[in-house]
Amino acid sequence: MRLAKATLTWAAIAVAMCVPIALAAMSPLLEWRGAVYRLAGFAGIVALGLVLIQPLLIAGYLPGLSGYRGRRVHYWIGGALAVAVVVHVAGLWITSPPDMIDALTFASPTPFSPFGVIAMWAIFAVAVLAVFRRRLGIGQRSWRIIHMALAVVIVVGGVVHAMLVEGTMETMSKAALCALVLGATIKVMVGLWVRRKRATSLTQDT
Repeated sequence: MRLAKATLTWAAIAVAMCVPIALAAMSPLLEWRGAVYRLAGFAGIVALGLVLIQPLLIAGYLPGLSGYRGRRVHYWIGGALAVAVVVHVAGLWITSPPDMIDALTFASPTPFSPFGVIAMWAIFAVAVLAVFRRRLGIGQRSWRIIHMALAVVIVVGGVVHAMLVEGTMETMSKAALCALVLGATIKVMVGLWVRRKRATSLTQDT
């Protein structure tokens, strides 16, 4: 029973991440695009998929990746997410520097640009703080608050950015992945809040 549940869980994660990539690969819009643009686009899709995994890891929902192991994988997936975003942005910069300058300076007329840029800086902020937080003297409680706040920015910014972009991603699979990212994040954050509230109540009662 446990093995079957674990298999279904991982299969669902694989479908949620791979189907949007596979459908995007069949987009007719790619016919006129070069390799760098394609790499940048798929890096963005991978990044969105990695955002889905992160809350599930930290909450221990993924079979075989709970506790310390889950936190370590969460750390390394966070690094992979930052790399995917760098590839995404760098590729778009190479293919169209003026558009990226407009996006990074919040001067772009496209509505999706500011959401993507804000999510990008939030991802970089988490990555830098995760590496240097001990040197910066950030305690566990402060780190948790900062990390959760930036995670909300990443999820909301990333999902809105993805939904507003009319590109190679197929609409229904993109919407499903974005809904899963939002749903997983909300469920995990609410669950963690309830768990801490109960722990605080028990401490006060004793």
